[in-house]
This record gives sequence, C-alpha cells and structure tokens, in this order.
Amino acid sequence: MADQYAQTGEDKRPTGMPVIRWEEPPEGPVVVLLDQTRLPAEEVGLVCTDAPALVEAIRSLAVRGAPVLGIAGAYGVALAAARGFDVDEAAVALSGARPTAVNLSVGVRRAASAYRSALAEGGDGGAAAAAALNAARALHREDAEASARMAEHGLALLEELLPGGGHRILTHCNTGSLVSGGEGTAFAVALKAHREGRLRRLWVDETRPLLQGARLTAYEAARSGMAYTLLTDNAAGSLFAAGEVDAVLIGADRIAADGSVANKVGSYPLAVLARYHHVPFIVVAPLTTVDPGTPDGASIEVEQRPGHEVTEVTSPQVAGAGGGIPVAPLGTQAYNPAFDVTPPELVTAIVTEEGAVSPVTASALAELCARSRRVTI
Repeated sequence: MADQYAQTGEDKRPTGMPVIRWEEPPEGPVVVLLDQTRLPAEEVGLVCTDAPALVEAIRSLAVRGAPVLGIAGAYGVALAAARGFDVDEAAVALSGARPTAVNLSVGVRRAASAYRSALAEGGDGGAAAAAALNAARALHREDAEASARMAEHGLALLEELLPGGGHRILTHCNTGSLVSGGEGTAFAVALKAHREGRLRRLWVDETRPLLQGARLTAYEAARSGMAYTLLTDNAAGSLFAAGEVDAVLIGADRIAADGSVANKVGSYPLAVLARYHHVPFIVVAPLTTVDPGTPDGASIEVEQRPGHEVTEVTSPQVAGAGGGIPVAPLGTQAYNPAFDVTPPELVTAIVTEEGAVSPVTASALAELCARSRRVTI
C-alpha cells in the first residue's frame, strides 16, 4: 500500500527531495518516491510499503525514466524480501510494469539474483533480504557515477562536433535528476554545458500528451538556473528551419543490439528533422539501457498507454480529483504509444558512461558493451 505526504528540502539538487530512497521507520522498511505526477505544483512523497504499490507507482508514472526505473525495480525486490513477501512474484510484477524500459527488468534481475544467491549459499531470509538491498544500493550508486561520466563524454562530443560553445540544444521528454541516481542522462550533458558556460539555450519540448518536458524538464532547468525556452512539440520544425538548433540530445528507454533507439514518442520525428537540417542527433543513456537480447527496432515492444491521456487534460494541481477535462468528443478513440523507435542510421552518436559510439553500428555497440564487461571484471 502507499501513502502520501508533502516535503521540501534545501539541498542543491534540481529537486528538493530525493527522487527515490529506502527508509526503515519502526513499522517496517519502505521505498519513498518523489511523486512526479504532482510536479511542478508541489513536491510530494509517495510511500510504498510493498511491491504492488511500487508497481502502481511505475504504471502511473509517479516514478519514471529508464535509469531510475531500474533502481526502483531493485528496491522493490528488496522491499518484498524484507517484508517477507514472495520475491519471485514481486519480481515478475515489477518487471512487467512497463515493458519497453529495459532498465526496469535489469534492476529487478540484479536484486533478485543477489537474493537467490544468498539463499543458495545457506543464508536465511534476513541475510538474503540484506543482499537484495545491497544490490539495489549498489545499482543506485553506480547510476549516479554513470551519470557524471555520461555528462563528461557528452559535452566532449558536443565540443568536438560543435567547437566554440554557445550550444543551442533541443531536448525531448525528461532526462534529468528525476530519472536518475545522479543528474540524469541527456539533461546532465546540457547541465554540464551550462555550468561551464557553454550552453546558450536549452529548447524544451512540451512532450505531449503528459507534458514531461513542460512539467519536469522546465522545472529542473529553472531550478538549475539554465537559460531555457519551452515549445510545443510541433513547433520544433520551425526552430530547425530558422537555424536555431545546434544539436538534439535525448535519452533512451531501450537500445536494441543494432543501435535502434526506443524513447519517448516524438523522438523519431526529431531525428528526421535533425537529419534533414544536418543537426547532430545524440542519444545519451547508460549501458544498462542497451539490450543485446533485442536484435533490432522491430523487436522492441512499445507500450500503449490509455486513450484518456490524449482525450483528456489533467493538471498536477487537481491530481487525484478523478478524471481530467475532456478535449475530444465522448467516445473518441486515441492512438497513444508511449514510445517510438529511431533507426540507427538517424542517430549521430550514442553516449554512454564508457564513451560514445559513432557511427552507430551493431558491431561498435557490441564492442563497447564487451569492453565495459572486461573493465568491470
């Protein structure tokens, strides 16, 4: 079950409270999330006491974004173990909460594997639960470290492609600290450019229909003191035509073995625009987002979201009031894929914590992953 409470903080992150954290109050361990459906109106904590509550939080987008979904999945397994629930059942439910985001299943598997290994080595339930929690905390820490390295590699690539600074970057959806154990993926690159005086303007797509750009990226950009401008998704073409975009930076929810990139719907049209206007289109994502088991873009399962997200408009200020404001006739059918897939030939580079791949090919991506595994071992 889940409960809610409001909280603010004084730290220097773009958000005042942690995006996800593990707590152990007297009544038992919980996972506390920053409820992203309530932003930017208020920072509200969502307290999850079991895996089903966390599954619902993932499906409702209270927590979202590929890297942090992996962290949430791992903490969900640890929560089930610590509270004595069926870990295998929790793992299956968590992995299926959002099918496109591969990081979620990666995090679940990592914590579940640690739990099972501890049991196989003769540990009791308590020791196995502790092993799962340690795995989740390690993933959380590693993601923060990966975020910092992606920012370094991403800015270095921008400087190589666009020497001279003054970058005007267009981004889509939300890829900042709200999706990460650190400062994010694509947004982290823009933030580093801002801190080093290399960012002229961050163009922020609204990202319809749920407005993750308007509600979340603009929120993070404002909190970070960045120069940013919000635009509707369908205004991006006019920006390209006017020569106002130097590079497109996006994140990813799954990268297939051939380099096809699944990201928030609306990313593919930006790639087409970028190619036509000779603008670099750069994907920034941790290696956990690369899925060697998915051979190509056609093999990526694209999540279909409820039609009411398109036919109604909701506001964070009235979240929980029940229903939104209709903007289409009653009974209108809506096509609402959560993601689209960009083929590798439209991607200038994929930036990871271990470096960049450009041009994007299956062999180059495989070599990067293999090199990372050798370094880890």
